[in-house]
Order: sequence, then structure tokens, then C-alpha cells
Amino acid sequence: MSKMWHYHLIAILVVLTWGVTFVNSKVLLNHGLEAHEIFTLRFLLAYICIWIFFPRQLFAKSWKDEAMLALLGITGGSLYFVSENMAVKIGYVNNVSFIVCSAPLLSTLIALAVFKDVKATKTLIGGSILCVLGIALVIFNGQIILKLNPLGDALALVASLCWAVYTLLLKKMAHYGSVFVTRKVFFYGLVTVLPWYLVWPWNYPLHNLLQPAVLGNLLFLGVIASFTCFALWSWVSKKVGALAVGNYVYLNPVSTVVCSAIVLGERLTWMAAVGSAMILVGLYISNNKD
Repeated sequence: MSKMWHYHLIAILVVLTWGVTFVNSKVLLNHGLEAHEIFTLRFLLAYICIWIFFPRQLFAKSWKDEAMLALLGITGGSLYFVSENMAVKIGYVNNVSFIVCSAPLLSTLIALAVFKDVKATKTLIGGSILCVLGIALVIFNGQIILKLNPLGDALALVASLCWAVYTLLLKKMAHYGSVFVTRKVFFYGLVTVLPWYLVWPWNYPLHNLLQPAVLGNLLFLGVIASFTCFALWSWVSKKVGALAVGNYVYLNPVSTVVCSAIVLGERLTWMAAVGSAMILVGLYISNNKD
């Protein structure tokens, strides 16, 4: 890990940025945008950006690879974001956050079952367990009240499984450039979200998009969190390995809780601080082969 510390640092910064996006999305939802509308706008902005800077190569080398890229667009784009935001809307936020952030653990379990080169070492298991316990402390943040909402929890589990599959599929696309893969993810994410509009048509007034709070948050989600972060994530996944960087998703709730406390005025307790420390230690253990 010492020789590639800069890749790990980039992965950490990307995940911390993604953690902040929960607050950006909450602000946009409070301004009247629906979950699938937010996703469409952020991915459309990202797609425009990536075409401006990287317009080369339209298709993959084979139809099989093109189908794989379409699956990446679904699991890392449309289905993931829509199911996650629907879960937040109809379920309990604590439950949803906890389930979604378990994606790295699901990735590890799937990899252990599918890939022969992945072994269940003591450090991997111990570090993952410590991370999950840390996530629980951060998310529940001193309010240990677990309420069940079957539909909301099921949608959160769908989102978690989507990201777990997305992480592992990136491993299969390592022979393509990270920018090309990212652009295809944006494209297929936008294409596969269109059926949602048959059920929930666009209702948000377009002139309201120019409101400073709406425009600012959309630009952050589209240009920074999607265009920049997705490209960087594909790049470091290729350099370090999908499972290795995938574990950094455990850090997601840390920046979410801190940003929520600053922007939304939500309570931050010592329990969240202890949980954050547990996540950091767990990440160090799971990413250390010794």
C-alpha cells in the first residue's frame, strides 16, 4: 500500500465527496425536485462535461463488453440512485444509510463466492466487521432506535447490491480506459432512467433550476461528484483493485454526518466520533496484507 498511497488517498477523497452528496440531494429534495429528476440532471451535466473533454471512442470492442457497460450504467447509475433515494423517501434514513454502506461487505462476499483469487483472510474479515460496527455508531449517532420498514429496507438493499455488483464489474472492464468506462456509465444510466418518467413525469418548473441553491447543488453533484469522482474511481479501481478501493465506501457516512451537522444543523455526538475512528482502523486492517 505504501508504494501506491496516492491512489488510496484519491479513493478516500472521492468517497468523502460522495458522502457529502447526501446533504446536496436533501437540499434539492427540499426544493421540490424528485429523486429521478435529480439523478437525470446530475448525470446529464456529467455526460456533457465528459464529452467536451474526452470525445473519442464511441463503442466498446465487442457487443459483450457493450452489454457489460450497460449493466454498469444500471448498477452504478439509474437503479442504484433511484432505489436509494426512494428508500430514503419512504423508509427510515438510519436504516437506509446503514444498509447502503454495507456494499463493500457484500462485494467481498460475492467476490469470495465467484473469484478464486480472492481469499477470506483474517485481516479482511476482521477489518470489515470493525468497519460495519463503526458505521452503525456513526449513522445511528446516539439514537439506537431501529424501526423496520420492509419496502424501504428492501430498496436500500437493492441499492447496496447494485453498488457491490458495480464495484466487481469494474474489475472486468480494466482493459478499457477509465474515462471511456465512466462516459458509458453516464450514457446508460441516463438511458435506463427514462422508463421512470412513464410513471412519474417531469413536473419541476425549469426556471426554478436557476435558483442559487438549486443550481449550486446540481453543479456540485454533476461536475464534481459525478464527472470528476466517477472518472477517478474507475481509474483508482483499475490501479489498486476494485475490492481494495471498494472498502473505502465505509468512510461515506463520516463525511455525511459531519456535513449534516454543519449544513443541516443535525446533532453530532461522541458516538459518531468513536464510530469514525473504528472505520479508519478497520480500513487499515482490511487493506493490510500483513
